[in-house]
Amino acid sequence: MHILFFTDNFPPETNAPASRTFEHAREWVKAGHQVTVITCAPNFPTGKTFDGYKNKLWQEEEIAGIRVVRVWSYMTSNEGFAKRTLDFTSYMATGFVAALFVRRADIVVGTSPQFFTAVAAWGAAALKRRPFVFELRDIWPESIRAVSAMEDSKLLDLLEKLELFLYRRARVVVAVTHAFKRNLIARGIDPDKIAVITNGVDSTRFKPMPKDAALLDQLNLNGKFVAGYIGTHGMAHALDTLVETAHLLNDDPQCKNIRIVMLGDGASRQALIEKADGLHNILFLERVSKEEVPRYWSILDVSIIHLKRNDLFKTVIPSKMFECMGMGTPILHGVEGESAEIIESTGAGQLFEPQNPHDLKNRLKTLHTNPELCAKLSVQGLQSAPQFDRANLAKEMLAILEKHEIGKFH
Repeated sequence: MHILFFTDNFPPETNAPASRTFEHAREWVKAGHQVTVITCAPNFPTGKTFDGYKNKLWQEEEIAGIRVVRVWSYMTSNEGFAKRTLDFTSYMATGFVAALFVRRADIVVGTSPQFFTAVAAWGAAALKRRPFVFELRDIWPESIRAVSAMEDSKLLDLLEKLELFLYRRARVVVAVTHAFKRNLIARGIDPDKIAVITNGVDSTRFKPMPKDAALLDQLNLNGKFVAGYIGTHGMAHALDTLVETAHLLNDDPQCKNIRIVMLGDGASRQALIEKADGLHNILFLERVSKEEVPRYWSILDVSIIHLKRNDLFKTVIPSKMFECMGMGTPILHGVEGESAEIIESTGAGQLFEPQNPHDLKNRLKTLHTNPELCAKLSVQGLQSAPQFDRANLAKEMLAILEKHEIGKFH
């Protein structure tokens, strides 16, 4: 089977969509299938092309047996509705054109978070008369409303109609959460065409390892209790909560040994740095390569996962929580809904109220003074990680694609 996959994020980008697509496609290639990915030159989240790449109409490479076709797109940092939409739609246009030159595909997949990627996939599938699969990673444009990136308008209503059109045209919708499936069913989408394949962890990369001594020395963190946030610093993450927590920790003499590490980039990063001015217990680190990320996980005594308090985010399962489980890193989870249920059922971490710095501060203080509790959370996370192994999840999705590929679907 030849799988044609549309995604505007792919390695060397390190965000969740890039990792999921790469790790699935790698497993599909191992299983003997051909995979062609149409994507952009890597630039997320800064909007600047990564070293070694150019923003060209067409460039091609092979990564782990995957054919990767990169097309031109309008690049901007991860902020601003108008510019981001221009980014998305430019990729939609050039990606669709590129698909015309990809021969003999058997099935076409488009992945969100933004659904203009899926528009390109649907158009290519229709033109090639091949099945179209929508991988649903985010309820978009509802997420725009959730982060207040744009006021309610007729444009958002129009985008929602386009969203529903794509769900209805897809042979199958592969959602990453059960909450997404319930959302679609409530809006009239046939439940029989919706499958759920959650996010997971690449157990070959994210596994227990000793703390990286060189990194601890470099960052002057030896002997400190290190809490860390690793990922995009965006509007949805409300990371000012962590800066406010750092202020509270700074004022508590019993918490002088706690440090918060913020690793990543995004629209909110500079504002967060400015808000943390004068604090010595919070450290902002630049984005690192995908290969380097496990080193930074290794130095954490606890990982902080956080999203803005909003009903939409109750449907989201941050993929980094599975990486924490794989590493055996205890989790402080500031997200409500389905992901919180997973944390509670696995025992891999503790919950705190989103956007409540006092609650987060108290949880950090408790873990700092209770190494036995930290060890218990670590063990329970490690025990739970295998059920979210990415290789097994990739096989489940492959079975869905094989069921619907051209020549088998009637």
